Amino acid sequence: MATRLDTQELQRRWAAMSPRERGLVALAGVAVAALLLWYAALRPAWTTWRTAPAQVRTLEAEQLRMQRLAAEARELKAQPPVNAAQAAEALKAATERLGANAKLSLLGERATLTLTGVTAEQLRSWLADARSGARARPLDMQLTRGDNGLSGQIVVALGGAS
Repeated sequence: MATRLDTQELQRRWAAMSPRERGLVALAGVAVAALLLWYAALRPAWTTWRTAPAQVRTLEAEQLRMQRLAAEARELKAQPPVNAAQAAEALKAATERLGANAKLSLLGERATLTLTGVTAEQLRSWLADARSGARARPLDMQLTRGDNGLSGQIVVALGGAS
């Protein structure tokens, strides 16, 4: 049978303790209560208070990025549509800037760009030119990074094509 200490038994034991023992038990109780208070209430608040400024900066940067993307989307939407011939010419001009490292193949409302050894900056520039000049949007990308740069294929839809 398990022994159970009731309130009267605890009061009897407390009264039997010396004043020094009572002080030590009270001190231990205060220490346990302070530890519980720290872990249950103060530590989570302290952690949040320390990390909040970095999280706010990250969220503000993300918000600015989203606002820039929304503004860019509005600008692109406001631009007049281009016909297939204009889109093809814009893509050809952008591809010529890549030199011998790129070959463009046009088929209907889609274009395939084959790359061999271009830099990421060259690819970014080509994509920006394709999006603004030809109103093209990427449909599929299969790229690999090698010692000489990026290689692979990009398929884009021209103008309003899906």
